[in-house]
Amino acid sequence: MSHSTVTPTQFPLSALDWTRKLVSFDTTSRESNLQLIHYVREFLESQGIDCVLTHDNTGKKANLFATIPAADGATTGGIVLSGHTDVVPVDGQSWTTDPFQPEVRDGKLYGRGTCDMKGFIGVTLQLVPKMLQTRLNHPLHLAYSYDEEIGCVGAPSMIHELVERGVNPSGCVVGEPTSMRTIIAHKGINAFRCRVHGHAAHSSLTPKGLNAIEYAARIICEIRDIADRYKAEGPYDHAFDVPFTTVQTSTIRGGIAVNTVPDLCEFEFEYRNLPGMAPEAVLEQIRDYIDHTIVPAMQREHASGRVDLESLARAPGLDAAEQAAITQLVRALTRDNEIRKVAYGTEAGLFQAAGIPSVICGPGNIEQAHRPDEYVALEQLDQCERFLTALIESQAI
Repeated sequence: MSHSTVTPTQFPLSALDWTRKLVSFDTTSRESNLQLIHYVREFLESQGIDCVLTHDNTGKKANLFATIPAADGATTGGIVLSGHTDVVPVDGQSWTTDPFQPEVRDGKLYGRGTCDMKGFIGVTLQLVPKMLQTRLNHPLHLAYSYDEEIGCVGAPSMIHELVERGVNPSGCVVGEPTSMRTIIAHKGINAFRCRVHGHAAHSSLTPKGLNAIEYAARIICEIRDIADRYKAEGPYDHAFDVPFTTVQTSTIRGGIAVNTVPDLCEFEFEYRNLPGMAPEAVLEQIRDYIDHTIVPAMQREHASGRVDLESLARAPGLDAAEQAAITQLVRALTRDNEIRKVAYGTEAGLFQAAGIPSVICGPGNIEQAHRPDEYVALEQLDQCERFLTALIESQAI
């Protein structure tokens, strides 16, 4: 494979410039990310690096996977550097500056996605020439996904594709914001929509109807009771910032008028299970309550009563093995041996489920993510650059 070199007028060169450019693409999850993906692909292909794109069903979003081969041309094995290209919305947030026109102030780069997680992607792209100049003993891979923010929706197709091609990476670093500390575990993410179907009637004839909101409320109260039991009884893992499985209802919609018995109520709920716990255990409790308590009670009032559950997103938890080579490498490079586990989810669990040992380590503080005036400290970008430079050098012959 031949490699060319881009000129400074074609593409950003520094990690800061790359991050600025990436942030300037509005890749809110409801929007397409193709403009960013095609820009990155153009850069990588200008360097002689082949890219594989996997699109969603609409063709409006894509993952990008690229490999920098080893010195002997090998493209299998090696380490994946993974990041998601989508960001959360800015709707209703009060920003000091335009969230998609990043600005440096007081040693910080402000903009949507600077922290979560275009800063990490920017550093990886800045270091592509370094990767190409290094005689690698094993290949390095870049994995940029779509729709992580709405439940790790995009990465599965990319991971399936690389497994099918037999890429067989030996490890993965997911660069979510950790303040450049090593994170070895996170919870699983499970999100569902519940639709409660009643029967409409005029409110003066309430007994002839079936109130969907009232029965939805009973299910929501049961979900809270389940959450309270996990909080009170465990199981616990006190290495997590929130040491038990959590369950919560997040949205609710129903009813059309105050004088109408509502025939539909829908709500969304999620639970985040400890990685050692089967995620089905929570859902089974909710289904059991619906099937054996709620639906029979509804149908005693009206035969049309029913409840539907729809899975919106499911991503496995991460529990990295301390003895895994990638864990030991990241710990050595960060000089961080503390056990840290987090409640938020990432795509690392998906890589691990595919047999690719994974850890999380990236620039920025998670507390800055998703907020107005999101930022990443420039020092964090520098620290990430030093870390990834050392990682590249560790793979040299």
